[in-house]
Amino acid sequence: MPEPLLSVVIACYNHEGFIRAAVESALLQEFPSKEVIVVDDGSRDGTPEVLTTFGASITFTRFPVNRGAGAARNHGASLAKGKYLVFLDGDDALLPHTLALYAQLVTARQPTLLLGHAAHCYGKLPPAPPPPREVQFVEYPDFFAKDRPWVYNTSCLVVERAAFLAAGGWSEDIFYQDIQDLLNKLGIAGKTLLVLSPDTVWYRMHTTNAVRRVQPFIEGVYTLLRKAKNGVYPGGREHKLRRDAWFGGLVFYWMKEAISTGFYRDGFALLAARWWLIVLAVLRRGAVRITGRKPVETLSLQESPVSHNP
Repeated sequence: MPEPLLSVVIACYNHEGFIRAAVESALLQEFPSKEVIVVDDGSRDGTPEVLTTFGASITFTRFPVNRGAGAARNHGASLAKGKYLVFLDGDDALLPHTLALYAQLVTARQPTLLLGHAAHCYGKLPPAPPPPREVQFVEYPDFFAKDRPWVYNTSCLVVERAAFLAAGGWSEDIFYQDIQDLLNKLGIAGKTLLVLSPDTVWYRMHTTNAVRRVQPFIEGVYTLLRKAKNGVYPGGREHKLRRDAWFGGLVFYWMKEAISTGFYRDGFALLAARWWLIVLAVLRRGAVRITGRKPVETLSLQESPVSHNP
Protein backbone atom coordinates (compact mmCIF):
# COMPACT_ATOMS: atom_id res chain seq x y z
CA MET A 1 0.00 0.00 0.00
CA PRO A 2 1.31 3.51 -0.77
CA GLU A 3 2.18 5.67 2.21
CA PRO A 4 -0.63 8.06 3.16
CA LEU A 5 -0.38 11.79 2.70
CA LEU A 6 -2.00 12.57 6.06
CA SER A 7 -1.67 10.82 9.41
CA VAL A 8 -4.34 11.86 11.92
CA VAL A 9 -2.84 11.50 15.41
CA ILE A 10 -5.43 11.51 18.21
CA ALA A 11 -4.29 11.66 21.83
CA CYS A 12 -6.92 11.15 24.51
CA TYR A 13 -7.27 10.87 28.26
CA ASN A 14 -10.57 10.18 30.03
CA HIS A 15 -12.53 11.19 26.93
CA GLU A 16 -15.17 8.46 27.09
CA GLY A 17 -17.93 10.90 26.21
CA PHE A 18 -16.10 12.46 23.28
CA ILE A 19 -13.67 9.99 21.73
CA ARG A 20 -16.11 8.13 19.47
CA ALA A 21 -17.11 11.34 17.70
CA ALA A 22 -13.45 12.38 17.38
CA VAL A 23 -12.38 9.09 15.76
CA GLU A 24 -15.44 8.89 13.52
CA SER A 25 -14.81 12.45 12.34
CA ALA A 26 -11.44 11.26 11.04
CA LEU A 27 -12.55 7.91 9.65
CA LEU A 28 -15.52 9.37 7.74
CA GLN A 29 -13.42 11.93 5.85
CA GLU A 30 -13.96 11.60 2.09
CA PHE A 31 -10.23 11.48 1.49
CA PRO A 32 -8.51 8.15 0.85
CA SER A 33 -4.83 8.88 1.54
CA LYS A 34 -5.02 8.88 5.32
CA GLU A 35 -4.45 6.82 8.44
CA VAL A 36 -5.89 7.29 11.92
CA ILE A 37 -3.69 6.68 14.95
CA VAL A 38 -5.13 6.85 18.48
CA VAL A 39 -3.06 6.85 21.66
CA ASP A 40 -4.89 6.48 24.96
CA ASP A 41 -2.86 8.15 27.69
CA GLY A 42 -3.75 5.79 30.53
CA SER A 43 -7.45 6.66 30.76
CA ARG A 44 -9.27 5.53 33.90
CA ASP A 45 -12.76 5.66 32.39
CA GLY A 46 -14.31 3.73 29.50
CA THR A 47 -12.24 5.37 26.75
CA PRO A 48 -10.18 2.23 25.91
CA GLU A 49 -13.32 0.12 25.62
CA VAL A 50 -14.82 2.59 23.16
CA LEU A 51 -11.65 2.57 21.07
CA THR A 52 -11.50 -1.22 20.80
CA THR A 53 -14.82 -1.16 18.92
CA PHE A 54 -13.10 0.45 15.92
CA GLY A 55 -10.99 -2.65 15.32
CA ALA A 56 -8.48 -2.55 12.48
CA SER A 57 -9.84 0.72 11.08
CA ILE A 58 -7.48 2.58 13.42
CA THR A 59 -4.01 2.03 14.84
CA PHE A 60 -4.69 1.94 18.57
CA THR A 61 -2.18 1.86 21.39
CA ARG A 62 -2.63 2.45 25.11
CA PHE A 63 -0.26 3.64 27.83
CA PRO A 64 -0.68 1.65 31.06
CA VAL A 65 -0.27 4.87 33.07
CA ASN A 66 -0.86 8.53 32.31
CA ARG A 67 2.29 10.05 30.79
CA GLY A 68 0.95 13.35 29.49
CA ALA A 69 -0.38 14.65 26.19
CA GLY A 70 3.07 15.37 24.77
CA ALA A 71 4.23 11.77 25.26
CA ALA A 72 1.00 10.42 23.73
CA ARG A 73 1.23 12.68 20.68
CA ASN A 74 4.91 11.86 20.18
CA HIS A 75 4.18 8.15 20.35
CA GLY A 76 1.42 8.52 17.80
CA ALA A 77 3.74 10.49 15.52
CA SER A 78 6.38 7.75 15.83
CA LEU A 79 3.86 5.26 14.41
CA ALA A 80 2.79 7.55 11.56
CA LYS A 81 3.71 6.96 7.91
CA GLY A 82 2.14 10.07 6.39
CA LYS A 83 4.06 13.01 5.00
CA TYR A 84 2.01 15.32 7.23
CA LEU A 85 0.77 14.91 10.79
CA VAL A 86 -2.74 16.15 11.61
CA PHE A 87 -3.08 16.43 15.39
CA LEU A 88 -6.50 16.07 16.99
CA ASP A 89 -7.39 16.04 20.68
CA GLY A 90 -9.80 13.36 21.83
CA ASP A 91 -12.50 15.84 22.79
CA ASP A 92 -12.52 17.70 19.44
CA ALA A 93 -13.61 16.69 15.93
CA LEU A 94 -12.73 17.35 12.31
CA LEU A 95 -15.32 18.78 9.96
CA PRO A 96 -16.23 16.47 7.03
CA HIS A 97 -14.27 18.47 4.45
CA THR A 98 -11.12 19.02 6.51
CA LEU A 99 -8.66 16.41 5.23
CA ALA A 100 -9.50 17.03 1.57
CA LEU A 101 -9.01 20.76 2.17
CA TYR A 102 -5.68 20.20 3.94
CA ALA A 103 -4.55 17.84 1.19
CA GLN A 104 -5.20 20.37 -1.55
CA LEU A 105 -3.29 23.06 0.33
CA VAL A 106 -0.25 20.90 1.11
CA THR A 107 -0.18 19.50 -2.42
CA ALA A 108 -0.36 22.97 -3.95
CA ARG A 109 2.06 24.78 -1.60
CA GLN A 110 4.16 22.15 0.25
CA PRO A 111 4.19 24.03 3.59
CA THR A 112 6.04 23.04 6.73
CA LEU A 113 3.15 24.18 8.92
CA LEU A 114 -0.55 24.50 8.22
CA LEU A 115 -2.76 26.22 10.79
CA GLY A 116 -6.45 25.32 10.57
CA HIS A 117 -9.45 27.26 11.81
CA ALA A 118 -11.58 26.21 14.80
CA ALA A 119 -15.22 26.79 15.60
CA HIS A 120 -16.36 26.46 19.21
CA CYS A 121 -19.23 24.16 20.05
CA TYR A 122 -21.07 23.32 23.25
CA GLY A 123 -22.62 19.96 23.96
CA LYS A 124 -23.27 17.77 20.92
CA LEU A 125 -21.52 18.45 17.64
CA PRO A 126 -23.57 20.72 15.36
CA PRO A 127 -24.85 19.48 11.98
CA ALA A 128 -22.24 19.44 9.25
CA PRO A 129 -22.21 22.62 7.15
CA PRO A 130 -22.48 22.47 3.34
CA PRO A 131 -19.22 21.49 1.61
CA PRO A 132 -17.11 24.62 1.04
CA ARG A 133 -16.27 25.64 -2.52
CA GLU A 134 -13.06 27.44 -1.66
CA VAL A 135 -10.54 28.02 1.08
CA GLN A 136 -9.12 31.40 2.02
CA PHE A 137 -5.62 31.39 3.44
CA VAL A 138 -2.44 33.41 3.86
CA GLU A 139 1.06 32.14 3.09
CA TYR A 140 4.07 33.20 5.18
CA PRO A 141 7.76 32.34 4.80
CA ASP A 142 7.72 31.00 8.38
CA PHE A 143 5.58 31.02 11.53
CA PHE A 144 7.13 34.15 13.05
CA ALA A 145 6.16 36.12 9.93
CA LYS A 146 2.46 35.55 10.75
CA ASP A 147 0.66 38.92 10.86
CA ARG A 148 -2.86 37.78 11.73
CA PRO A 149 -4.23 36.31 14.97
CA TRP A 150 -4.66 32.58 15.37
CA VAL A 151 -6.28 30.67 18.23
CA TYR A 152 -3.67 28.25 19.55
CA ASN A 153 -5.36 24.89 19.29
CA THR A 154 -3.61 21.54 18.96
CA SER A 155 -6.49 20.18 16.89
CA CYS A 156 -5.83 22.85 14.23
CA LEU A 157 -2.15 21.98 13.82
CA VAL A 158 -0.81 20.23 10.73
CA VAL A 159 2.96 19.81 10.43
CA GLU A 160 5.28 18.12 7.98
CA ARG A 161 6.42 14.93 9.70
CA ALA A 162 10.10 15.35 8.80
CA ALA A 163 10.16 18.87 10.26
CA PHE A 164 8.31 17.72 13.39
CA LEU A 165 10.84 14.95 14.02
CA ALA A 166 13.78 17.26 13.30
CA ALA A 167 12.45 19.72 15.90
CA GLY A 168 12.24 16.98 18.54
CA GLY A 169 8.45 16.79 18.63
CA TRP A 170 6.36 17.84 21.61
CA SER A 171 8.23 18.67 24.81
CA GLU A 172 7.00 16.05 27.25
CA ASP A 173 7.84 18.13 30.32
CA ILE A 174 5.37 20.93 29.51
CA PHE A 175 1.60 20.80 29.12
CA TYR A 176 0.37 24.35 29.65
CA GLN A 177 1.67 26.32 26.64
CA ASP A 178 2.73 23.08 24.93
CA ILE A 179 1.63 24.13 21.45
CA GLN A 180 3.35 27.50 21.88
CA ASP A 181 6.51 25.61 22.82
CA LEU A 182 6.31 23.41 19.71
CA LEU A 183 5.71 26.41 17.47
CA ASN A 184 8.80 28.08 18.92
CA LYS A 185 10.75 25.00 17.90
CA LEU A 186 9.25 25.29 14.41
CA GLY A 187 9.15 29.08 14.26
CA ILE A 188 11.73 29.39 11.47
CA ALA A 189 11.38 25.88 10.04
CA GLY A 190 9.70 26.95 6.81
CA LYS A 191 6.60 27.98 4.92
CA THR A 192 3.43 28.41 7.00
CA LEU A 193 -0.16 28.54 5.75
CA LEU A 194 -2.87 30.13 7.89
CA VAL A 195 -6.45 29.10 7.03
CA LEU A 196 -8.95 31.94 7.49
CA SER A 197 -12.04 30.09 6.26
CA PRO A 198 -13.79 27.70 6.29
CA ASP A 199 -13.69 26.13 9.75
CA THR A 200 -11.77 22.87 9.87
CA VAL A 201 -12.23 21.75 13.49
CA TRP A 202 -14.99 21.63 16.08
CA TYR A 203 -13.38 22.73 19.35
CA ARG A 204 -15.55 21.45 22.18
CA MET A 205 -16.12 23.70 25.17
CA HIS A 206 -16.75 21.81 28.42
CA THR A 207 -16.04 22.07 32.14
CA THR A 208 -12.68 20.26 31.96
CA ASN A 209 -11.08 22.36 29.18
CA ALA A 210 -7.49 22.99 30.25
CA VAL A 211 -7.61 26.56 28.97
CA ARG A 212 -9.89 27.47 31.89
CA ARG A 213 -6.91 27.15 34.28
CA VAL A 214 -5.25 30.55 34.09
CA GLN A 215 -2.47 30.24 36.68
CA PRO A 216 -0.81 27.13 35.16
CA PHE A 217 -0.82 28.82 31.78
CA ILE A 218 0.95 31.85 33.23
CA GLU A 219 3.57 29.53 34.74
CA GLY A 220 3.85 28.03 31.27
CA VAL A 221 4.65 31.47 29.84
CA TYR A 222 7.53 31.82 32.30
CA THR A 223 8.75 28.35 31.27
CA LEU A 224 8.82 29.35 27.61
CA LEU A 225 10.67 32.58 28.42
CA ARG A 226 13.31 30.66 30.40
CA LYS A 227 13.78 28.22 27.54
CA ALA A 228 14.21 31.09 25.09
CA LYS A 229 16.73 32.80 27.38
CA ASN A 230 18.69 29.55 27.65
CA GLY A 231 18.88 29.23 23.87
CA VAL A 232 16.69 26.15 23.62
CA TYR A 233 14.82 27.39 20.55
CA PRO A 234 16.47 27.68 17.11
CA GLY A 235 17.26 30.98 15.43
CA GLY A 236 19.67 32.55 17.90
CA ARG A 237 20.22 36.29 17.97
CA GLU A 238 19.27 36.62 14.31
CA HIS A 239 15.61 35.91 15.11
CA LYS A 240 15.52 37.11 18.74
CA LEU A 241 13.59 40.30 17.98
CA ARG A 242 10.91 38.44 16.03
CA ARG A 243 10.53 35.85 18.78
CA ASP A 244 10.42 38.50 21.49
CA ALA A 245 7.66 40.36 19.63
CA TRP A 246 5.70 37.11 19.43
CA PHE A 247 6.26 36.57 23.17
CA GLY A 248 4.89 40.06 23.75
CA GLY A 249 1.53 39.05 22.34
CA LEU A 250 1.50 35.93 24.51
CA VAL A 251 2.39 37.89 27.65
CA PHE A 252 -0.29 40.50 26.95
CA TYR A 253 -2.98 37.87 26.37
CA TRP A 254 -2.34 35.97 29.61
CA MET A 255 -1.85 39.17 31.60
CA LYS A 256 -5.27 40.27 30.40
CA GLU A 257 -6.83 36.85 31.11
CA ALA A 258 -5.42 36.82 34.64
CA ILE A 259 -6.75 40.27 35.48
CA SER A 260 -10.17 39.62 33.92
CA THR A 261 -10.60 36.39 35.93
CA GLY A 262 -9.52 37.89 39.26
CA PHE A 263 -5.90 36.73 39.40
CA TYR A 264 -4.69 40.29 39.77
CA ARG A 265 -1.36 39.51 41.44
CA ASP A 266 -0.38 37.02 38.73
CA GLY A 267 -1.41 39.35 35.93
CA PHE A 268 0.39 42.43 37.22
CA ALA A 269 3.46 40.39 38.15
CA LEU A 270 3.67 39.11 34.58
CA LEU A 271 3.26 42.66 33.27
CA ALA A 272 5.97 44.00 35.56
CA ALA A 273 8.39 41.22 34.64
CA ARG A 274 8.00 41.37 30.86
CA TRP A 275 6.40 44.70 29.93
CA TRP A 276 9.00 45.45 27.24
CA LEU A 277 7.93 42.38 25.29
CA ILE A 278 4.44 43.86 25.04
CA VAL A 279 6.01 47.09 23.73
CA LEU A 280 7.77 45.09 21.02
CA ALA A 281 4.51 43.38 20.07
CA VAL A 282 2.75 46.75 19.80
CA LEU A 283 5.55 48.16 17.65
CA ARG A 284 5.40 45.14 15.35
CA ARG A 285 1.63 45.48 15.01
CA GLY A 286 2.08 49.15 14.17
CA ALA A 287 4.65 48.28 11.52
CA VAL A 288 2.25 45.76 9.99
CA ARG A 289 -0.47 48.42 9.79
CA ILE A 290 1.92 50.73 7.96
CA THR A 291 3.33 48.17 5.53
CA GLY A 292 0.12 46.12 5.18
CA ARG A 293 -0.66 42.49 5.87
CA LYS A 294 0.23 39.63 3.60
CA PRO A 295 -2.53 39.21 1.02
CA VAL A 296 -5.32 36.68 1.41
CA GLU A 297 -5.35 33.98 -1.28
CA THR A 298 -8.21 31.79 -2.45
CA LEU A 299 -8.03 28.22 -3.66
CA SER A 300 -11.03 26.52 -5.28
CA LEU A 301 -11.72 23.15 -3.72
CA GLN A 302 -12.11 20.08 -5.89
CA GLU A 303 -15.42 18.26 -5.61
CA SER A 304 -13.78 14.85 -5.75
CA PRO A 305 -11.32 13.61 -3.11
CA VAL A 306 -7.67 14.48 -3.70
CA SER A 307 -5.45 11.49 -4.45
CA HIS A 308 -1.82 11.25 -3.47
CA ASN A 309 0.90 9.33 -5.22
CA PRO A 310 4.13 9.50 -3.17
